[in-house]
Amino acid sequence: MNDEDRARIEAAAEATRLTLSDFMRSVALNVRIKSAYDLEAVRALAKVNGDLGRLGGLLKMWLADSPGVGAREGDVQQLLEEIRTTAAEVREGMQRV
Repeated sequence: MNDEDRARIEAAAEATRLTLSDFMRSVALNVRIKSAYDLEAVRALAKVNGDLGRLGGLLKMWLADSPGVGAREGDVQQLLEEIRTTAAEVREGMQRV
């Protein structure tokens, strides 16, 4: 193995946050290795999904408590639908990652 090959292998192991030994063992045994960056992306998407859920809940509560105050009910309903659509897209993205 030359220095360039070793550097590439070490970089790949680092990207998965595995030790070099664990990385090489997984590769040799044909175990699917997920990038650590994929896991970070899923965590970030999960946080966004939770935030969207809380926002939707607050909007529903506001609409129930103060219909038509501060904004038209139709505008709030449209915003709730956009939040639902975005949350569904986020969940789909989490499954792909």
